[in-house]
Amino acid sequence: MSIPPYDKKLSYSDYLGWSNDEPIEIIDGIPYSMSLAPSTKHQQVSMNLSYQLMDFFKAKECQVFAAPFDVRLFSEGKDANDVFNVVQPDLSVICDKNKLDDKGCAGLPDLIVEILSPSSAKMDKMMKRNLYEKALVKEYWIVDPQNELIEVYSLDNHDLYRKPLFYSGEDTLESICFKGLKLGVDKIF
Repeated sequence: MSIPPYDKKLSYSDYLGWSNDEPIEIIDGIPYSMSLAPSTKHQQVSMNLSYQLMDFFKAKECQVFAAPFDVRLFSEGKDANDVFNVVQPDLSVICDKNKLDDKGCAGLPDLIVEILSPSSAKMDKMMKRNLYEKALVKEYWIVDPQNELIEVYSLDNHDLYRKPLFYSGEDTLESICFKGLKLGVDKIF
């Protein structure tokens, strides 16, 4: 949900100086309120996914990060005043350690996972999906705890997201971008 309009595009520099107690994300320079406290189910799903992803990536160059963790998209080599997209995905997998700094990730993660909440569903399924496609995030998972469903987007040869794959019940989610990454959906929910 957007907060009251501002007369200018907000940058990462503005984000760092944000004095309001309400947490925000910035997409294309527009601030959006974040949910304050996720539900118990949301947290359980997040922990289950974190554990499985960390187990898979522990012997690889990639690292898994959970929110709150700032991801500054389109920011490579840019000053904080020139970065207009700052998000906090529920989970991020980053395979290039050069993108990591003391403030989070400067650039795009290789995999982003957003876990839906009633207040974030529209943002995660529309705005962030479009943002992540534009940023060329290789794989984006939308996890719906209420319906126990996972929607997986991955880039095609034209840098556009393919038609999503859906996983539920006793399906095994198999990553397109990370060979060998297979997760039992019933172990996530």
